[in-house]
Amino acid sequence: MFERDLPSIPAMRHVLGDTLRSIGVNEDSVADILLAATEACTNVVLHAGQSASEYAVAATIDHGGCRLEVTDLGRGVRQSRARGAPPDDGDPLLAESGRGFAIMRACVDDVKLRSSPGRGTRVVLDKRIRWEAPPSTPRGTGPGSPRPGTRLAKVPMLPGARRG
Repeated sequence: MFERDLPSIPAMRHVLGDTLRSIGVNEDSVADILLAATEACTNVVLHAGQSASEYAVAATIDHGGCRLEVTDLGRGVRQSRARGAPPDDGDPLLAESGRGFAIMRACVDDVKLRSSPGRGTRVVLDKRIRWEAPPSTPRGTGPGSPRPGTRLAKVPMLPGARRG
């Protein structure tokens, strides 16, 4: 869990980026996932409402892809607004809003939103990933390499996220 504040976003990027790199995910794939995750978490921080004091980020990585889920228990959104419609609440702080979902869609292969007013929001980001090959053997051919479809990691984004 992360506190719903702006400093939580760089912490999430650090933990997620280091984890993806440590298991051999290609840097271009890491960059795309981090940008989409940043947008999803920024949406939580800016739009979830005071009822959501924290949010969760979890990543599941397998041989072919990464699924990232960002979940809050905040105020939720109407589906028309979630599809990128400009905000209609007149808040001047939101004048630049409305681009986050377009950015997420440009970075990952699939974006799903589950939300309803008063029940929170879950954004699911799916990205096919490329792997860095070790210098001496192609990825996936050495001893101990995972078989296709094997889940390599499920990473709850918890370490150091909560300030005490």
